[in-house]
Amino acid sequence: MPNPPKAPNAGAPVTAGAGALEKIASGWMHTAKFLTTAPTLQFLPVLELPEIAFVGRSNVGKSSCINTLTQQHRLAFASKTPGRTQAINLFTLGKQGVHDAILADLPGYGYAKVPLADKHRWQKVMANYLVSRKNLLAVVLLVDPRHGLTELDDLLLQMLLPRVEEGLKLLVVLTKVDKLNRTEASKALSIMQLQVAGAEVRLFSSSKKTGVHEVSQLLWQWTHPDIPSEATPPLQESSDSAQ
Repeated sequence: MPNPPKAPNAGAPVTAGAGALEKIASGWMHTAKFLTTAPTLQFLPVLELPEIAFVGRSNVGKSSCINTLTQQHRLAFASKTPGRTQAINLFTLGKQGVHDAILADLPGYGYAKVPLADKHRWQKVMANYLVSRKNLLAVVLLVDPRHGLTELDDLLLQMLLPRVEEGLKLLVVLTKVDKLNRTEASKALSIMQLQVAGAEVRLFSSSKKTGVHEVSQLLWQWTHPDIPSEATPPLQESSDSAQ
């Protein structure tokens, strides 16, 4: 297993103009590189870098979302058998070999054909990770807007609530919005914003590239809090929603 990356030394504050932020965030996401895979929590390296966890039901489009954000076709592997990928995969982010964040790809949950014992085991692993991972900065919950929040999604959100109240950042990404028309996408966005009040919500489509820049910029801003807020443009709701 590669040596765990170290956090860069604190230096002069970084600034980014409005016109440059999109390019900076996109280029930063493209630096993603595989670090390690952990079948259980004991195999996860102890890290100080801020970590962003991607979670969601099987078949929600999580691997496609990660690959689209990082502009890499097979960074996150999509199993041909949903629910069979049962490991936490970590990826480093950072330019010129200086790592400044970690992406964590957690196994999809809720696939009906997975043996019950495996379901329970992974629900416990995921719960322990989300509750106890000390360097966890943010959780990105992927939801198919055609189905909305499921019972398992609700349970995950309830489990995260204490950490969110302590400052954990939460982003709900509505995937596959290319399957919706503009009215349906707008309605799904409004409903989700009400359901997860206080969390960020973005529309996303891997095939249409909807929301890619918005999500990339938000994650970059979260992991680079030293940048003055006046130096970065406010994030807008996706204007390129389902076409």
